[in-house]
Amino acid sequence: MKRDERRVVSPWNIANVLTVLRLALVPFFVFCLFLPGTGWRVAALAVFAVASLTDHLDGELARRYGLITDFGKIADPIADKALTGAALVSLSILNELPWWVTIPILAREIGVTVLRFVLLRRAVIPASYGGKVKTVLQIAAIVLYLLPGVPGPLRWVVMGAALVVTVATGVDYVIRAVRLRKVAKQVRGE
Repeated sequence: MKRDERRVVSPWNIANVLTVLRLALVPFFVFCLFLPGTGWRVAALAVFAVASLTDHLDGELARRYGLITDFGKIADPIADKALTGAALVSLSILNELPWWVTIPILAREIGVTVLRFVLLRRAVIPASYGGKVKTVLQIAAIVLYLLPGVPGPLRWVVMGAALVVTVATGVDYVIRAVRLRKVAKQVRGE
């Protein structure tokens, strides 16, 4: 009898701790953002930057050291969406970003996350290059909105690019999910 040699990875690993830290930073970020004054705005920016760095770092550590867990597969996208979603909603509440920008981005992020969870039982659709570009553009746009003194046109150009890429990658993700479902049905003989 052959022994199962798959390595069991504890959910209590550094990658997942960073994910939980990112999630825990969201309320602190929002709190700083709503307090008046440039100092608090810079504090909000610093918290957002640290949280955004943990997003890159936790994924890198999980892949490099084989720390991928079911908890991480679920918690990481939730933490990502919580951070960017909180930033976009907060900026819209503060009347610094129109709701017509925030709503489609949130709809895409929530829709793709739900779709990802539905497909999680059957397969994982890997992040595309466009999805990575989307994340970078969203973070850059939010940073430009948080940073005091950035010219409006620069903010708009980057946020506009983030919006276009976000919607386009959302459509691409749905198309890939539909194709994957068709292939799965063919394999099962349905």
